[in-house]
Amino acid sequence: MHELSIVMGIVEIAESETRKAGAVAVESIELEIGKLAGIQIDSLEFAWDVAVKNTVLQKAHRQIHHIPGKARCSECETEFEMIELYDACPNCGQYFSEILQGQELRVKSLVVS
Repeated sequence: MHELSIVMGIVEIAESETRKAGAVAVESIELEIGKLAGIQIDSLEFAWDVAVKNTVLQKAHRQIHHIPGKARCSECETEFEMIELYDACPNCGQYFSEILQGQELRVKSLVVS
């Protein structure tokens, strides 16, 4: 379950930024997670409960923004919503596409106290 290591990385970021701000806790955290990032949200939430105990994120309100997948076909340049990482172009059926969005995994904001 790589979601646990992802949450632990988020905890490290939050602790570092909290120290830099001279704060002691995080009130809220916003995350951006792309549909194509390979993250199982249920597993992330389960891992979250375990990984944030006794950290600056223990009482933080968590908000997740889900970023849909979007690609551009390398053959016909059609932009389309990509549900799965290797979806074919709906216009020409080509499988070679440039992913424009949906692989994000980032901490968008932290509110510290």
